[in-house]
Amino acid sequence: MAVWQSFLKAHAGVAVALNKELEEEREMPVGWYSVLLNLSQAPDGKVRMQDLAEAVLLSFSGMTRLFDRMETSGLVKRKACSEDRRGIFAVITPEGREAFKNAAPVHIRGIHEHFARHLTDDEVAVLEAALGRIVAASVPGSPHGCDEAE
Repeated sequence: MAVWQSFLKAHAGVAVALNKELEEEREMPVGWYSVLLNLSQAPDGKVRMQDLAEAVLLSFSGMTRLFDRMETSGLVKRKACSEDRRGIFAVITPEGREAFKNAAPVHIRGIHEHFARHLTDDEVAVLEAALGRIVAASVPGSPHGCDEAE
């Protein structure tokens, strides 16, 4: 239990620090950054909304609310999935790519400052292996359909 408690406290502390820095320096919540990161790494800059919600650890309704605010800010847009009329893609806009590009150095610096610099190379390897096994054991089955290509 002590390791679990330390993990939760470390995660919470780092998450708060990263969010604070992004808000103060780029006026961007860390949740927005996570969405933009996932979209910027996706082929064609788009991801199915349900998959994006899972990737950023939000419920679908939570993702919808967050996405609505980001869409109002012009960072993202929705696109219908032609293969599944219920499916919607989240798409990064040029403004979203620019905002991500501007926020990335702040976030990367924060990860180094609040997380990485406190670990040796050996500790990083152990954490990567251990957390990788936990993630692999906890990830639900297959991805959702609609792999529409443009």
